Amino acid sequence: MTASKSSRARNARARAARSGNVAAARASVGGTATRSGGTAVKQPAAVKSGTAPKTAAAVRTGANSVSPNTRTNGQAKAPAVATPAAPGGLLAKVRAQVAGVWSPGESAVPLWLRLTTFLIALAGLGVSIYLTIAHFTESTLAGCSDTGLVDCTKVTTSPQSYVFGIPVAVLGLAFYVFMVAITSPWAWRAARREVHLVRMAALIAGIGFVLYLLYAELFIIGSICLYCTSVHVLTFILFVLTVFAAATWGIGRARTPS
Repeated sequence: MTASKSSRARNARARAARSGNVAAARASVGGTATRSGGTAVKQPAAVKSGTAPKTAAAVRTGANSVSPNTRTNGQAKAPAVATPAAPGGLLAKVRAQVAGVWSPGESAVPLWLRLTTFLIALAGLGVSIYLTIAHFTESTLAGCSDTGLVDCTKVTTSPQSYVFGIPVAVLGLAFYVFMVAITSPWAWRAARREVHLVRMAALIAGIGFVLYLLYAELFIIGSICLYCTSVHVLTFILFVLTVFAAATWGIGRARTPS
């Protein structure tokens, strides 16, 4: 009787121990553990929240870790500094014009050559206006006396002073009105290449006409006119400068940015 009681007690304790182990296993899955007496035991914060603990590598590289973008051979890079934008606006345009350097899309011909051709064209226009007025008023040209070879009146009243019924002085006036427009600094900066081609074509035609007039003066009339010769010289200089500009900087070519 006593042996059976003691065996039943052992069996009851074994069942209680087994039931306690099962409860503890269930509690560990849910985040809590129970004591054998049924009291819940709190687990550590890392286990209870499900957060994995830091690895040793993470701990070693935590606070002292440096991004690869900020390190070069073990040294930290200096932070990038934004460069200020280039100055622009009206002041930059004025500086470019004074220096004779134009923005892309404008003439590559330097400012000195543009101004020179423009001033020469203005001088030719002035002489042509004077010759036209003298032709229609039949007045004597100032400072052009008859010396045999030089005889302005003989030249300006000869049959060769007309071409197709038009006075040569009027043709010269029309030519230089066009030259003033086409050799102006604004025309040199024209974006259309046709403008520069027309300038070149007009000067080729003008120099051809000058050669004809020189032949007429020297071999047909036998005298020269100082005013006419000055117009011929100005036309020749314009032709040379325009050909030089075309050969050096191209016809209507834009300046490339440096």
